[in-house]
Amino acid sequence: MSNKWLQQMGLFLVLALMVVLAACSANATNEESNQQLPGENVEDSSNIEGNQENTNAQTRTYTDMFGEVTIPQEPEKLLVIGTRYTEYLISMGIKPAMVAGVASVEPEYRMDYFKTNGIEFIDYPQYEENFELLLSLAPDMILTMGAGMEENVYEQISKVAPTVAINSGPSMEEAMPVLAQLFDKQAEYEVVKAAFDSKAEEAKSALDKAIGDSTVLVLRAEPNNYRVLGQVAKMGSSVLFYHQLGLTIPDKLAKEEAWFTPISLEILPELNPDYIFIENRLAAEFNGDEATKELMDSSIWKNLKAVQAEHVFPLDTRDFVGGEGPVGYAKLIDYILSCLIPEESKL
Repeated sequence: MSNKWLQQMGLFLVLALMVVLAACSANATNEESNQQLPGENVEDSSNIEGNQENTNAQTRTYTDMFGEVTIPQEPEKLLVIGTRYTEYLISMGIKPAMVAGVASVEPEYRMDYFKTNGIEFIDYPQYEENFELLLSLAPDMILTMGAGMEENVYEQISKVAPTVAINSGPSMEEAMPVLAQLFDKQAEYEVVKAAFDSKAEEAKSALDKAIGDSTVLVLRAEPNNYRVLGQVAKMGSSVLFYHQLGLTIPDKLAKEEAWFTPISLEILPELNPDYIFIENRLAAEFNGDEATKELMDSSIWKNLKAVQAEHVFPLDTRDFVGGEGPVGYAKLIDYILSCLIPEESKL
């Protein structure tokens, strides 16, 4: 072979190799461009996880009276059905957007209390439900008392918004710890409880010095009926009068288990207490005016030693029952002290 031919063949091989290398390089570039870069994968995955975390952070689950319910982590339009629960919440630093209650039976102080704390009051029917009204309020969460609620009512309310029916009755002692746990306000609850307990204990000591074991009867007058407050069923006003303040109930009633026990007027002379608090029962649809008048016109009433000694004091249902709460019952303690302790021995 001639040197010229070898030179031509060498040049051909070099050119061929260059073409092959260029094609390989192009394929590699195309494959690389068609793949997601590792950095892009991490970023996308991070965004997805972040979104999931944000979604999870916005809701949580809670087990109420009827089972597990998913609720907002931080509700913006919380509606509370029940003014006592709302007072409990405010005292622990939680301010619902709205509260549903019966305006005509609310204590006077409480309406101002709600207004001061920026809470909208919704007048709501007593002893019945108005689902259309609840729906019109567009809450993002509803809170209500579970004790005594029928499941079908709960299901209807739950159609309006996620609903928590607290596994509790209305009383401060029972409901406040449950509400504190729901909203992670246990420390705040302990502060409120300690302050109220201190006030009650101071009042109890003063009452003991002033009236000792003198008997105190709490009498309720309502249409066609009279009832007396007991001490065994530890609910609301029963706890306040006969446990926290340590007042002495007439012996004949000491073992009555009901919160309020029906009585006839004829039994009053057997009770014959030293002091009487009388409640003219008030509700949205009735009051105890006629029963109170009948009582006070009777000779039985006029011959009781508490009546003759002018140791009879009125109780307003709105304060005595509806006013249960750290604010309301603190005011009621002051009222009881003003009735039972002479001016010179008050706190």
